[in-house]
Parts: sequence; C-alpha cells; structure tokens
Amino acid sequence: MRSKFYKPLAFAALFASVSTAALAQTGAPVETSKANTNYPPAFAGQTRIGSVKSKTAYTATVINSDLTGPWGIAALPDGRLLISGKPGSMQIVNTAGKVVKTITGFPAVQFQSQGGLLDVAVDPQFAKNRMVYWTYAQPGEGATLAVAKGKLSADETKLENVKVIWEAFPRYKGGGQFGSRIVFDKLGNLFISSGDRQSNDIRVKAQDLNATTGKIIHITKEGKPVTDNPFIGKADAKPEIYALGFRNPDGFAMNPVTGDLWEAEFGPRGGDEINLIQKGGNYGWPFVTYGIEYGGSKVYDGIQQKEGTVQPVYYWDPVISPGCMIFYTGNIAEWKNNLIVGALSGSHIIRLVIQHNKVVGEERLLEDKKERWRCMAVGKDGNIYAGTDSGKLYKIAKQ
Repeated sequence: MRSKFYKPLAFAALFASVSTAALAQTGAPVETSKANTNYPPAFAGQTRIGSVKSKTAYTATVINSDLTGPWGIAALPDGRLLISGKPGSMQIVNTAGKVVKTITGFPAVQFQSQGGLLDVAVDPQFAKNRMVYWTYAQPGEGATLAVAKGKLSADETKLENVKVIWEAFPRYKGGGQFGSRIVFDKLGNLFISSGDRQSNDIRVKAQDLNATTGKIIHITKEGKPVTDNPFIGKADAKPEIYALGFRNPDGFAMNPVTGDLWEAEFGPRGGDEINLIQKGGNYGWPFVTYGIEYGGSKVYDGIQQKEGTVQPVYYWDPVISPGCMIFYTGNIAEWKNNLIVGALSGSHIIRLVIQHNKVVGEERLLEDKKERWRCMAVGKDGNIYAGTDSGKLYKIAKQ
C-alpha cells in the first residue's frame, strides 16, 4: 500500500547539498510526553522519529514587537515583507523590522475566533502586475473562507480593483477552522487549503465532494477550476477540488526542487499531520485520524487506516499545532530543503529532515522563546522571517 502514497523523486538533486550523515537520525525522539492514544503507526518512522541537532550557529532576533495579529507573510521582489494582520489590514515591513507602509482597501472580514484576514501571497509576476492575493473569513449569513485579489497602488497604501475570486461552500456560523494558505503552482495557478469549520455538524463535509470545506482547492487567478482537476465531470462534485479529507490545514508549501505539494494540519487531541498531497487523494478526516476527541473519546469509530485513504507522512501525539510551514531555501546549508514548521501550542519551531519523502530526523528550535509561531517566509536575503501570535517579528539568520 505504501508505494501508492510515495512516488519516486529526483533524490540526488534534492539532497545534493546535504550530507548522508545529516539525514540520519542521531538521538532519541524530541517528544517525551505520553501520547493520548495507543494507536500504532502505519509504518516505522511515521511518528516520534529520532532527533537531529543543527551544527550551524544561528541567531533569532526580534526586529519588531508591535505587529497586530500577524497571520501571513510574503517576500516582495525588492526584499521587503508583506504581512497580513488578522483584524483586517496589511503592512509592508523592511528587513530591519520597520513598518514602512500600512495597506487598506480590503473587504470586511469576520474577525472572530480563528477568522479574520488570513494568508497573503504575491503574484509570481508581481514585479510586472503588482497583484496581491489573500484569504479571509468573509462575513454574512454564516461566514465562509474567501479568496480575493487586488493591485497594490503605486503609493503602496491600498489595494485597487479588489475582486473576490472564490468562496468556500457551504457557509457556516461561527469562527472555527477556516484554514487557510495560498501556494502558487509552477503555471501560476493557486492552491488553497480550506478548513473543515470545526463543528460536528459540518466537519463530515470534508468527505463530501459537493462541499469545499476540508479540501485542497486548485483554481486559476480568476477563480476558475484548473482544467485538469481530478473531479471535473464527476456528478455532485465541485470541480475546483484537488484533494479531500482535511481538518484545519494551516501549513502549506511546495517543494521548490520537486514541485511536490505538502500540507500540515491540526488534529483534535493528538494526530497533527504532515501530508504529501496527491491529486485526487482522500486524507480521511474525520473518519480516519490518529487523534481522539478533545473529551477523550474516539473520533467516530477510531480508525487510523482505511483502504482508499492516504496515510500522513508524519504525525504528532501529543499535538504541536502546526500554524505554518515552509521548505527552507536560505543560507544554512544543513537546513536546505528541510521542512520548517511553526508550532502554536508546541511553542517552538520544528525542523524535519526529509529523505525519500519520509521524515528521518526532527529538531526543536527556539523552545526558549515560548512563542506561538504563526507565519514564516524565507526572505530574499536568505533569512527566515517569522511572525508570532504575540505580535513579534523574528529574523532567524546564520550567525
């Protein structure tokens, strides 16, 4: 079964910059707390892999302490950072941490619980078209996840010709689990991660192809389904769906070497996952999970493996709450092409070493900062810029 879920890659190219020794686990697992369940993993190394330790010295410096609800971050072509604020605006921040512009002109957001102005991404052709894309909790008769775009004005203070290009279906009351992140594919189309909206009476729609909650969405810049999406032409299926069966996918990144799409999501109590996204894949939620309900009972029948569903590459129990995720492309050679995951409840940054699409080593970084890591990007200068729920912006750089 496993060969169905792990396709061959050009591994020589992927790991040319990393020594064989750096790929191997070298210590005890970083997680020492008792798991919530006794569920067995589907394969060796799917959870609690051995630890690795960075040999390169690095620094983590707070360069701004006054951001308001940073949720998404994107590097502009000139090296400055575009940071979304959950209450409903964006700021341009230079790499010294100074706010140089505040951008307005956004549609109203439902700033409640997990809702607000969420992810931000700049068009791959931004230098020519100045287009910005973002996700947000759209208010109304029940809120929903929406994707919008607009052109950054010449004075960088507002978005012009704003257009909502996609809305999740169905709408639902409350402010839980919208997702969501934006990733551009190599053709300039958008992948969107859409949350299940959390409550028991809607989360089952993560398995419903006539709903776009709990899904990975693949749309054009105009919001149309990408023409080779897997469910186009299928009765009672939304044509923009690319994959299904997700809970709250807040981590989303494309491997810059292979083009593979990866996702990180929250489990309930246990069962946070890292997934390699396959076109048309069913990732099982809410009927297949390594987690349990917050109250301690099984989630439905307590199934962890089911024919026709894709196993996570890796999972955590207890949870770490993966709030964001990037593939590292910066200046520290031993981190190249590692997955860097920002943990919220875990209050640390996770470095996952990947080999043959499996996790072979895990490291916890910056545990001493005790921050909830919400958004990250590798800057044009090769440093990581990371925003926290406390409103801080960190620069993580090679010493």
